[in-house]
Amino acid sequence: MENPAKQQANGDLDPSLKLALALAIVKTRRRQKLPSSSAATAAAAAAAANGDSQGISGDNSKSDAIKWKTKAKQRKEEILRLKEDLKIAEDGVYHDVFPQNVSCKCYFYDNLGQLSPKSEYDQQRIGDVLRRRFLRQDTAIESEMEQLRASVDFLVELCETSSPREVEESKFKNWSHQAVDFILATLKALLSGGKIDEKIESIVSSLIMRLMRRMCNESQGEELAECNTFQFYVQHLMRKLGSDPYVGQRVILSVSQRISIVAESLLFVDPFDGAFPKMHNCMYIMIQLIEFLISDNLLSWSTRQDFDTKLLEEWVLSVFHARKGLDLLESRNSLYMLYMDRVVGDLTRHLGQDSFIKMLRPDALDKLFG
Repeated sequence: MENPAKQQANGDLDPSLKLALALAIVKTRRRQKLPSSSAATAAAAAAAANGDSQGISGDNSKSDAIKWKTKAKQRKEEILRLKEDLKIAEDGVYHDVFPQNVSCKCYFYDNLGQLSPKSEYDQQRIGDVLRRRFLRQDTAIESEMEQLRASVDFLVELCETSSPREVEESKFKNWSHQAVDFILATLKALLSGGKIDEKIESIVSSLIMRLMRRMCNESQGEELAECNTFQFYVQHLMRKLGSDPYVGQRVILSVSQRISIVAESLLFVDPFDGAFPKMHNCMYIMIQLIEFLISDNLLSWSTRQDFDTKLLEEWVLSVFHARKGLDLLESRNSLYMLYMDRVVGDLTRHLGQDSFIKMLRPDALDKLFG
């Protein structure tokens, strides 16, 4: 094969290569600011394009051809690198705007079984992705009442059919989170529209009773420890639902009444009876739930315009009545009293503030603090 430099000397170079060499010479001379007249530059370009090699001969022509061919190759490689960098940069911007694999950190089950910090009463973390998915599942339901009923049934059936062994499955966490958010959103819409009636009261009461029954599920033997784990998840669901005062106050009322019933039953149960550990566990988890609801929400509830002060008085009296019922069990288990005294102490501190003193009737205050 004939040498490229020899081909150039004989005027056999490809016309496109000749033109590229000529343009490279012009651009290089301009960049280096070599003294060259425009006429000479144009003549050199025309000579290269037309195959005129009379001004290039011998060793000079060979070295110039190799040099400019090398520069043209380097320029081509540089252009390719720039195109690749541009593609990478464009891909990076696209992925920043439209991330392909987003791992969503769900905060719904944060503070499971733990008291919330006092400064975080008003913080509400909502998994928007989960909520949108659940909303899309219920778009066919037009009535807000039916939406509430459907989401309540979904949550309760999920809790009643889930096995304690499967509590760590992501599906249970995701679906329960969606259902709780949807229930709270629907209740908020009904409350703001003044649509609260006996039907909604019945739906919410059924929700509370069924979840409370699942929370105090009676498991035996080796399944008891696993069941306890699942009970804390159900407790956490009731805690989250209780962020709305309409639900939360009713949860405290129902749970405190159940504490009084269980306390009376424990008086007649043999400590060695198989039912005793289940009742003991249920007692602890109910007292803890009341403590969570009071600590998390009582102050924020009081700022709501729709806060039901009559219901407040009712459940406060029920909590104090439950405390007296546990007093009878002190000889059997003093821990009940210690836990309940902590709840009552926290409740009393809140009710002693001016905002609550103005809400409660004088005769109710006399019953509480008399």
